[in-house]
Amino acid sequence: MSELDHPLPECPIARFLTVLDGPWATLIVRELLTGPKRFTELRAGLPGISPKTLSSRLRRFVLLGLVTRTAYPEVPPRVEYELTPAGARLEVVLAAMGAWAEQDLPRTGAFPSKIGNQGPPTARL
Repeated sequence: MSELDHPLPECPIARFLTVLDGPWATLIVRELLTGPKRFTELRAGLPGISPKTLSSRLRRFVLLGLVTRTAYPEVPPRVEYELTPAGARLEVVLAAMGAWAEQDLPRTGAFPSKIGNQGPPTARL
């Protein structure tokens, strides 16, 4: 049974986060917004991503209908990945995320180095 055999959450935001989970998912979409890319081009645009992670994400996006994979019968073989219309519609989502981050998240400074490891604030009596 694959991970896609499980039902997605009812909440649209939870569904979105289930599909585009992890740090690489939105960055892969960002790279594909400029047009079709080969695997090596995607890796070059995403320093630090492992081949296994990239391959896994691309395979998942193909199964979900966000990306098409086209294999050309050439020697050497050539495979290109491209956003489907559904995948391309994520451009407005990423643009909104970027605008929000530019406005509301500091580039440097007081951002905690470890999120989630600090307990709730304690009230002083």
